[in-house]
Amino acid sequence: MARERNLDLIQVTEKVEPPVCRIEDYGKYLYREEKKSRAAKKPQGGEMKSIRLTFNISQHDLETRARQAEKFLSKGDLVKIDLVMRGREKTHQDFAREKMAKFLEILKTIIPVKTVKEIRKEARGISMMVSKQ
Repeated sequence: MARERNLDLIQVTEKVEPPVCRIEDYGKYLYREEKKSRAAKKPQGGEMKSIRLTFNISQHDLETRARQAEKFLSKGDLVKIDLVMRGREKTHQDFAREKMAKFLEILKTIIPVKTVKEIRKEARGISMMVSKQ
């Protein structure tokens, strides 16, 4: 039957007797299997979204960004929170960490979260990653 249709006979499983086979194009089968393996390799946390905070951000703006992060987290995405510092702001790492902790506290009142990566220093400031619990 496969030769009549100019298709290939593909063995689906070899563990049963008689073996289960499928009639289809082998190239399409390989393509579908490759897509399945790529989907399995993707991170399970969803997409990674980013929220940028500044050094002198106000309380209201922190709350607004926390609501935006809550939208991302409710979709199942990972959220990377960046606090950007420029110039002399970089000397006040302790104040920046307090701002980040305050943001995390506001976010935890809205939605339960867990930190994937703790607060760490980067080239332009500090960042952390959170996900939904």
